[in-house]
Amino acid sequence: MKFVSYWHDTAPVFAGGAKGPVEGHYDVAVIGAGFTGLAAARQLARAGAKVVVLEAECVGFGASGRNGGHLNNGLAHSYLGAKAELGKERAIALYHALDQSIDTIETLIAEEGIDCSFRRSGKLKLASKPKHFEAIARNFEALNRECDPDTALLSPEELKSEVGAPFHGAMLSKKSAMIHMGRYVVGLAEAATRHGATIFEGTTVTGHYKANGVHTLQTSRGGVTAANVIMATGAYTTKNFTWFRRRIIAVGSFLIATRPLTKAQVRSVMPGNRTCVNTMNIGNYWRLAPDDRLIFGGRARFSATSDQRSDAKSGEILRTSMERIFPQVAGVDIDYCWGGLVDMTADRYPRAGFQDGLWYAMGYSGHGAQLSTQLGMTVADAILGKPDRNPMRDYPWPAVPGHFGKPWFLPLVGQYYRMLDRFQ
Repeated sequence: MKFVSYWHDTAPVFAGGAKGPVEGHYDVAVIGAGFTGLAAARQLARAGAKVVVLEAECVGFGASGRNGGHLNNGLAHSYLGAKAELGKERAIALYHALDQSIDTIETLIAEEGIDCSFRRSGKLKLASKPKHFEAIARNFEALNRECDPDTALLSPEELKSEVGAPFHGAMLSKKSAMIHMGRYVVGLAEAATRHGATIFEGTTVTGHYKANGVHTLQTSRGGVTAANVIMATGAYTTKNFTWFRRRIIAVGSFLIATRPLTKAQVRSVMPGNRTCVNTMNIGNYWRLAPDDRLIFGGRARFSATSDQRSDAKSGEILRTSMERIFPQVAGVDIDYCWGGLVDMTADRYPRAGFQDGLWYAMGYSGHGAQLSTQLGMTVADAILGKPDRNPMRDYPWPAVPGHFGKPWFLPLVGQYYRMLDRFQ
């Protein structure tokens, strides 16, 4: 078993990083070389801006290379819940931004010729309990009527041709897609450099100050100045950016990938070959990889730590969950086990905008694989003076009380959700 991300291990290495000293003045400095930062850099560079991307590790090191490989439209909440909290207009705008994000990724992949196995698969939200299907059906009725007609409600009988496990019905979101995340992020980095952006890997931002309208960023390899700075760091935001650290809750998300399944096993597990998520609060999500591995993930443990020891513990929990849902693959070899940090907000809505002189997009709350490219480009367009398409523009983002970077309260949250799953 390899304790590395399947996406990292099966993607080409980005070879376009700058080798010289970190210095000079730029129109825009982007901190973080994941989907958000690279999409913003590409958009800015295409418009003629001088852009530098500063990445502490390597391209796609964080959540962009450690996720489940889903491009799911739809919200982290039910549509009815979002409408009640955000208001109908903003809820629909945010929902449509997720739709548009998949269209944007599809167009970008075609424009840049990125080989990353993009496919419109559709997503199944699977009811784990009968009462969960009742909630799905209520949500579907409003969503299908007011926001997304490309959805369908499936009965347990109809699910037999979709997934090889018993569920109590599902909602199908037809626009959802899947890609190879590692190949996509490397292709996005190559596209950004092709259009003129400079990317420095292994470059940690250690300090920041602003004077006379100019930002100075000190790094582990030198320093740059910039007229604008974009924070694209998510759960990997460092201590020198306290305002964001107080609002982002870093939560571990963990995954396993089996050996490639036989054709018979593929038919028995996922005949519909869609992305899937179940309705438990401590839930699971899964899909087939391009080489027919079953990639199976979930929170597993409420921890803000992702290292080999933590990932191994979570991997055992995920194997147990996978075999409970799909006993037909019990005992199959697990080839990959990995984890990463997800940037959650307290209300699980993403945020993007401008704060204290810094542009930002983060807080994707488990939906960043699809939304981050879109919001990165949206922030870039705002810097370029184009119309603001940000669906969360001016939405309040209060600090989490008692939170200063290390989420000490995660075990309590885990206990709460386990209780809900037991009784709901």
